[in-house]
Amino acid sequence: MYGHGCGVEQSDVEAAFKKAAEQGNSVAQYCLAVLYREGRCVAKSDKTSARWCIKAAEQGHAEAQHNLGVYLEEGFGVTQNYEEAARWYRKAAAQGDVKAQYSLGNMLLNGRGVTRSFSAAVRCYEMSAKQDFAPAQFNLGNMFEKGRGVTESDKEAARWYRKSADQGLAQAQGLLGHFFEEGRGVPQSDVEAVKWYKKSADQGYAEAQLRMGFMYEAGRSVAQSDVEAVLWIRKAADQGSPLAQCNMGLFSLSGRGIGQSDVEAARWFRMAADQGNLLAQVRLGRLYYSGRGVLQNCAESFQWFKKAAEQGHTESQHMLGAMYLNSQGVMQSNAEAAHWYQKAAAQGYSPALFDLGTLYDEGRGVVQSADEVVKCWQKAADQGHPEAQYNIGHCA
Repeated sequence: MYGHGCGVEQSDVEAAFKKAAEQGNSVAQYCLAVLYREGRCVAKSDKTSARWCIKAAEQGHAEAQHNLGVYLEEGFGVTQNYEEAARWYRKAAAQGDVKAQYSLGNMLLNGRGVTRSFSAAVRCYEMSAKQDFAPAQFNLGNMFEKGRGVTESDKEAARWYRKSADQGLAQAQGLLGHFFEEGRGVPQSDVEAVKWYKKSADQGYAEAQLRMGFMYEAGRSVAQSDVEAVLWIRKAADQGSPLAQCNMGLFSLSGRGIGQSDVEAARWFRMAADQGNLLAQVRLGRLYYSGRGVLQNCAESFQWFKKAAEQGHTESQHMLGAMYLNSQGVMQSNAEAAHWYQKAAAQGYSPALFDLGTLYDEGRGVVQSADEVVKCWQKAADQGHPEAQYNIGHCA
């Protein structure tokens, strides 16, 4: 194949392949498809690439059949059609094309263009994985990890992740590190975990960068260093990892490994909170409530606590109750206060149990009930809530 520089006139390159292609040479047809797809020595054209790819595929050229499947799946130069994509993947897979076997496995896994079948997906991945195709080895490991189409087995998952990781697949390296960290399917080893996390992190895999940060933070098989922890976690955060962004907020708030800054903490928490990270939503709610790093704003605080509360976070549910009760950032409502206290109390949160008992004592938002008062305060007292213990003592 001609290099990127070509070394010959554009027209000569096109003419050389085109002559053979028009005479029915499937290799030349496929080469033209590649040249037009990449814009190498010819003007880039998705449609022309697809046209030559179809000609080669129809003659049984396995790589062309796989690429035509890709074109149809992605709508590249042709109308998107999952059913046709799967059909061409199947043709190429039957010829032993590893990429086609992998791609067909993905279609079967997700039910795109075919009836969803985990077991059939596994068979496809196995055919490709046994030919040492790293992405298929990784996906096969994932199927064993989750028990999809096969009996769940951490040992088998680790074995296939290892094969893929040995070929340099960053995601496989990261997951293999996690297996070593937790001792899943392999003997627990922080040393091995760090080794594989580092390989993966150096390739830019955000999850592995985050895990490297955690290992440095805890000093597991590496010298404890908040500075190194921040360095790695920052890399993951810059790639958009919400958990990493939340942790950057925590480091900024405490000043560990980085200059203390409430403003920076709020910035990182907001990025993570906007992606639905529950802890970041809680932290951001607290910052707006107290005015740390942001202008004090109870209405904004209420909105962030509400997002966390709706995900079942007990402290946030209790906070919403208090904000409704005291008209902080929201219109006063005893009924809403009781509603949120009840949600937190149902999870056994002692401050909510105590405050709910107080509402029953005063008949605010709920029907006044001495029995409910005692029930709530007793549950809170049993957890060591001092005011509840005092009140129960005086009720006796």
